[in-house]
Amino acid sequence: MTKLSKKDVLQAGQFTPADLDLILERAATYEAALASGKALDELRGRILATLFFEPSTRTRLSFEAAMQRLGGRVLSVSEAKSTSASKGETLHDTIRTVDGYADAIVIRHPEIGAAEVAARATSKPVLNAGDGSGEHPTQSLLDLYTIRKEQGRVDGLTVALVGDLKHGRTVHSLATLLSRFKVSFLFVAPQALRMPPEVIARVRANGASFRETDDLGRALAESDVAYMTRIQRERFADPAEYDRLKDAYVLTRAGMAKAKASITVMHPLPRVNEIATDVDDLPGAAYFRQSANGVPVRMALLALLID
Repeated sequence: MTKLSKKDVLQAGQFTPADLDLILERAATYEAALASGKALDELRGRILATLFFEPSTRTRLSFEAAMQRLGGRVLSVSEAKSTSASKGETLHDTIRTVDGYADAIVIRHPEIGAAEVAARATSKPVLNAGDGSGEHPTQSLLDLYTIRKEQGRVDGLTVALVGDLKHGRTVHSLATLLSRFKVSFLFVAPQALRMPPEVIARVRANGASFRETDDLGRALAESDVAYMTRIQRERFADPAEYDRLKDAYVLTRAGMAKAKASITVMHPLPRVNEIATDVDDLPGAAYFRQSANGVPVRMALLALLID
C-alpha cells in the first residue's frame, strides 16, 4: 500500500511535492521497463473501467494500455449513447453500478464537476480524464513529466500557454500544477479566450509570475516551452464566433525562427491547424513524445492508486 492508495485524482492542485516526486519517479521506472521489453504484472487480476462520455483517443487508449501493460484488464465505454445515460440514468447510479465491476474508474464527461459526482458515488479510486472545460489532471502530470524530460528541469523555465485558454481544461490543470514550481507564465490568447479568473487566482495564490498577451511571436522569443492548444469548436455556442477565432494562432516552421533554439513545443492533441506539419521534424517538437509519455505516467498512477 502507498500513500496514494485508494485516492481519487480530481484536480491538478491536489498533489503535494512528495506526491509528484513519487508519481514521476515511478513513471520513469515504468518507461525504462517498457523500453527494455520487461513484462509487468503488478495489477494482474484487477479491472479498470474507462467511461468516456466525450470523444477521446489518447487519454482513453493510454489509460487502457497502461492497465494492460501492468497485467490488468479493462472494461470500456467509449460513447455516452452506448450507456444507460441515454435512457435517463443519472451519473451517480451509473457509477454505483460500475463500482461492482471494477477496481478503479476513469471518467471523461462534458459537465464540469462530473468527476467529483462520480467520486462521491463510489469508494473506488476515480480518475478525472476531463470534465468539460474544467480540468484534466492526469494530462498535467504527463505534461510535467514531458517538460522535465525535454528541458532537464522545471524551475526557472518560462512557459507560454497558447490558444483557447478559456475552454482548455489541459491548460487550466497545467497552469495550476506548474504554478507550484518556480515558473514564469505567458498566457497567449485573444481577448475572448483569455485564461479564466479562477485559474489566474490559483496561479497568483501559488506565487507564480505571469503576463497576458496576444502576441505569439514575442512569446516564442521569451519561452522555453510553448504549449499550443486548439480552439475548441465544441465549446462555442455561436459558430460564427468560432470561425472568427479558429485561426488566431498557427505555429509554422517560419514562425519558429523567432523562438529560442532550445524551445520545446507541446500540444495535448488533437491538433487542427494550430501547428503546421512542417514543424513536426524540428528537434523541439515534442508533442508526439508527450503523447507517448501518457502510458508510463498513467501506469504509475494506476499502480499507486489501486490497492
